[in-house]
Amino acid sequence: MTDARKLYREKVLAHEKAPANEGRLEAPTHSARGSNPLCGDRVDVDLAVDGDRIARVAFESRGCAIAKASASMMTTIVAGKTADEARALAARLAHLLERGNAEDDALLGDLLGVRLFPSRTRCATLAWTTLVDALEGPS
Repeated sequence: MTDARKLYREKVLAHEKAPANEGRLEAPTHSARGSNPLCGDRVDVDLAVDGDRIARVAFESRGCAIAKASASMMTTIVAGKTADEARALAARLAHLLERGNAEDDALLGDLLGVRLFPSRTRCATLAWTTLVDALEGPS
């Protein structure tokens, strides 16, 4: 196994086994459900938005380790960001995964290992697209 595959696998498994911010918020201001009917992955994203800033974020998922790990990583990355910053991060992740760009990305780097498995890109982006959907309006 290459070093990149090993590191990616370790990070995904660590987030899958001990996900950050897993669960539902008691009183979210925004929420959305995303699903991938082809594989059965589903993720619910809850946000507490204060002004234009994401004060708290949580998720609940059912599906593969990549979808769950990506949701966990997403919550740690976007907490405290503005809605526009979160949308930009989601777009940047999708672009980097789609293009297979080898550039190093300090913030999203742990998620970029999914490039090694192109058929799993949708698993990695599901929580992020659901985050963008949640930001579109109050729950």
